[in-house]
Amino acid sequence: MLLSEIHIYPIKSVTGRAVDRARVHPWGLAGDRRWAVVGPDGDNVRLREYPRLLAVTAREIPDGGLLLSAPGMPELKVKPTGPSVPVGFTGLDHAVLAASEAHAWFTALLGGPARLVWLDDPGRRSIDPAHGGLPGEVVTFAWDAPLLLTTTAAARRLDEWIEQGALRRGETPPGPLSPLRFRPSVIVDGAEPFEEDGWREVRIGSVDFRVSELCDRCAVTVIDPDTYRRGKEPLRTLAEHRRWDGRTWFGIRLVPRGPGEIRVGDPVIAG
Repeated sequence: MLLSEIHIYPIKSVTGRAVDRARVHPWGLAGDRRWAVVGPDGDNVRLREYPRLLAVTAREIPDGGLLLSAPGMPELKVKPTGPSVPVGFTGLDHAVLAASEAHAWFTALLGGPARLVWLDDPGRRSIDPAHGGLPGEVVTFAWDAPLLLTTTAAARRLDEWIEQGALRRGETPPGPLSPLRFRPSVIVDGAEPFEEDGWREVRIGSVDFRVSELCDRCAVTVIDPDTYRRGKEPLRTLAEHRRWDGRTWFGIRLVPRGPGEIRVGDPVIAG
């Protein structure tokens, strides 16, 4: 098996960017989800409620900030310059505000009050034990683990199921779904479909990871990352083929065993 894609999401819930290589820290990939958009109460602004977050592109700039862009919006450079404020993430009670211009930018984009915050020290947010976290394991603004792994084989099998279901119902098949609907950190080629369900350890190149849990899927996956429109897939088909314990499942969550670097094309060993 080989690592075919790496994706980094500089701000939680905005569009990701593909990279050829990434540094691995205990809390995840370098530059991944150190920022988040929150409401006035400090709670996460959720993608399923504000799909236009997918229109945002965020690029790291040399001085440590971000360059934000989105259709119809001016480009904006932002830095974490404000005080710490309360936030509503499990295992995290405060984060650092960006400059006020960033809050105005996201408020205009989303049509409601929003603020941009930065996690100054990712080593202070523990992974929730309810989601497989062990003592000492940490995570950024990512939900339940530092990385999410999916496989091309599972995505292809899901596309086949979706096509078969559409034909059975007399509908026009939608065509292959973008794997980015699942917001993977890494995509692996060469596995059998859903072979990853049974993995407990994964080595990518020279970096070892622990599988903390399978990933349950939410309504974010029904949002088309190109049009921002909601549909029924893939949750409708996952509910038919991949539903147990009251949830639907696709992908696995990974926790780094140690630091290192991963590159597209690295061999992947799992078991």
